[in-house]
Amino acid sequence: MRVGIGYDSHAFAPKGKAKGPKGKARKLILGGVEIPHDRGLTGYSDADAVAHAVTDALLGAAGLGDIGRMFPNDDPRWKGANSIHLLNQAFLKVVEAGFQFVHADVTIIAEQPVLAPHVDAMEARIAEALLAGPAHVSIKAKTNEGMGWIGRGEGIAVLAVATLAQHGD
Repeated sequence: MRVGIGYDSHAFAPKGKAKGPKGKARKLILGGVEIPHDRGLTGYSDADAVAHAVTDALLGAAGLGDIGRMFPNDDPRWKGANSIHLLNQAFLKVVEAGFQFVHADVTIIAEQPVLAPHVDAMEARIAEALLAGPAHVSIKAKTNEGMGWIGRGEGIAVLAVATLAQHGD
């Protein structure tokens, strides 16, 4: 068994100025799900911090580096990229390296918006990208109890742990 830890955080774009890569209002995407909110997250891709943290956890468990090495933000191919697609591409590299996905556990830390109604959909989207059933992905949402930059509503942070097995184990 191999275990990897992933972390990602993104700031919320300023109200009324949140533009995505195609000039449209930036949407809040977490775990591949569009979450109704007045602001999206800033980032080079779609800024899906859940998908980014899970990607890093998988790559770390497999000893394959991190998301920034695989999909550098100075490469125009990844501008505005769908992070679920990037997660799937990273997962396929993990499989090529001889590993089987077992489980991912994710904690999203955000004051707003309320994420509980979207957890099942996020679990399903992440699991789909990993060619697994939703029972192999666990997502929880927590607040920071008003403390720090997250508590002030400046952004969102995500922690993820992924477990892999080597083929044949």
